[in-house]
Amino acid sequence: MLCLVALVCPRAEAAEEAPYSVPGPLDEPRLFAEGVVSTAADEFGATFSRDGRTVLFSMSVPRSNLYVICEATFRDGRWSEPRVASFSGRHWDFDPVFTPDGTKVLFASDRPVPGRERADKDFDIWVVERTAGGAWGEPRPLGPSINSDEDETFASMAADGTVYFVSAREGGRQRLAIFRSRLVGGEYGPAEKLTGPVNDPSNWSLEVLIAPDQSFLLLVPYGRPDGAGSFDIYVSRRDGESWTAPVSLGPKVNTRARDYSPRLSPDGRFLFWTSERGFATERATRAITDAELRRGLSSILNGWGNIYQIDLRALGLAP
Repeated sequence: MLCLVALVCPRAEAAEEAPYSVPGPLDEPRLFAEGVVSTAADEFGATFSRDGRTVLFSMSVPRSNLYVICEATFRDGRWSEPRVASFSGRHWDFDPVFTPDGTKVLFASDRPVPGRERADKDFDIWVVERTAGGAWGEPRPLGPSINSDEDETFASMAADGTVYFVSAREGGRQRLAIFRSRLVGGEYGPAEKLTGPVNDPSNWSLEVLIAPDQSFLLLVPYGRPDGAGSFDIYVSRRDGESWTAPVSLGPKVNTRARDYSPRLSPDGRFLFWTSERGFATERATRAITDAELRRGLSSILNGWGNIYQIDLRALGLAP
């Protein structure tokens, strides 16, 4: 199969510089692993292992006819050719997110849940563990506190084990909202809907990425009046037990194209996200030529998703 297909620990815990790192501040967006991970195909949702030497990401078979999770590793000074992850490739698997300790990955999938009647395209949150040797185990669904009879489309984990996730449990896909489930005594407690403007109807989002310390979360509302395009990435900050009104991450991240699928690097330095920016979203000052059209369609910036990174400090998300 052609591979069309984080949560962060405190910066001080990084044992050595990760291969995605760059010298000095990265104040402008940069394509990640251009030509290897970011290609002319449709990639989204890159998440990294604790040491930064393994990246998982989703690839979409146009147009979203299949989602596959792919994996690449950094060795001998370069990223390997991505391969379909051993636990993926059969079902719609997407949006992997490493847990803060790097031992597990949360992801969404429509694969059948053992002991439950299969529902067409019912997405649930699954977890797969990584062994000490680096192999992947058998995925299992998270419990009923998180998964419901409606769709769950994205999940991420805080440092204390609390899972934040998007669910349609309150009325189908038109009623998506952000919930959390706290880990107590090794078990996940009842789903709690987040309070505050973050769950206003105008902020509905398919994704929610929680910072490890739960000081802020990132979400991707669609079509807001103050948005730059279609899907844009916003930040909401914790205010006691409530969450503030989401604020756009600004023009370095959000464009006329779809900008979505945010992740935080394990060393706490970078935002990684997906953007469909490219030659077709640039403001035209003249008619495009035949040669420019062919060149644009075959380029990495052809309008499919690519992975970008930028320093969190450039966005006001790090001190």
